[in-house]
Amino acid sequence: MGTIRLRGWKRTAAALCVVLLAGSSAGCIGEPDPPEPEPPAAFALLEAFSARMLAEGAPAVLIAVRTGTRTWTHAAGVRSLDSAEPATVSDPVRVGGITESLIAVSVMKLAAEGRLDLDSQASRYLPEFGSVLHPPGPVSVRQLLTHESGIPDFSVPLLASGSWAETMNRPLSLEQQLALAATEPWDGRLARIFDYSRSNYAALALIVERLRGQGIDEVLAEDIARPLRLESTRLGGPPPNGMVHGYVTLEGRRTDASMPAWQAESPSTGAVSTVEEVNTFYAALLQGRLLPPDSVTAMKGGYSQYYGFALRRWNNTCNNRFYYGLPGDTDGYGMIAMTSEDGRSQLAISLAYPPAPPTLEANPLIHEMQDVAQEALNSLC
Repeated sequence: MGTIRLRGWKRTAAALCVVLLAGSSAGCIGEPDPPEPEPPAAFALLEAFSARMLAEGAPAVLIAVRTGTRTWTHAAGVRSLDSAEPATVSDPVRVGGITESLIAVSVMKLAAEGRLDLDSQASRYLPEFGSVLHPPGPVSVRQLLTHESGIPDFSVPLLASGSWAETMNRPLSLEQQLALAATEPWDGRLARIFDYSRSNYAALALIVERLRGQGIDEVLAEDIARPLRLESTRLGGPPPNGMVHGYVTLEGRRTDASMPAWQAESPSTGAVSTVEEVNTFYAALLQGRLLPPDSVTAMKGGYSQYYGFALRRWNNTCNNRFYYGLPGDTDGYGMIAMTSEDGRSQLAISLAYPPAPPTLEANPLIHEMQDVAQEALNSLC
């Protein structure tokens, strides 16, 4: 079963009563209410996707859509397969890679303040980047933001050090994440291209911590969560109340993957939020309420780039422009968030994946979620 909430899309009519004679006590008969309009096809598409995911074993699907002043939300499934308590659209979830958009905002705030030069070498702000990681050449802060540094992904040696069950509850500091990355060889290519590595954002988070003199969790709270009044959005800490649980399977047994210690404070995958708060964040970012306009433009990337500074883009056929956001894929959870350039059209989907063995590869469902989200948004114009 799911719950659906509409604001603005549901049209109501009131009868018009005209008093023909002043002081008349006769009653008036209003015109009959017109039939309710059919809901947009986008909602049927999203509900069908949700129903299929539940049928395939997903614990929960949460969706939030906003176009102008109109909103539509959907919640289906349960918070936990053990308690079977119904999920709600305001329940916190893991947002996976969307965490990187939060980190990138804090990096860009430092740049806007003149305290960080994106084209300076990372080792200027983080001396151990050179002394511990030994990159084969200069690596700029900008290359970390765009995943073009070539830095090895620390999660590869981490998960090679033992079973997922052994490593999942091993806390990892940002320094330890980079130390693990240092045990892997760098790619020797001279031409830098997009090559995703969680270590890029571990390094960026450390740079932010050094320049701010605060933990990255507190920086994100000050830069984003408090100004936007996001009550559920945070990095680190214990599982929040009402959280939707995600699961993996280990040797055929279902295992709760809601807050594995090695990812709980990861600046690449560790944040917790809600679908509505993720929409609020991206709207604020794209409308210039978190950063100066030139910083927002830089985050979007060049016209020929599909990935900027922790922002991906998709075609917006409503105006031949783009939607911006990110997919978020992590053990047990997938999320996709898309927002138009003006911040007025948005869709966020959170899926607690059908339990499956953990892997460093992206869950194939994240690609389907992107297709469904883009088709739904483009059908609403």
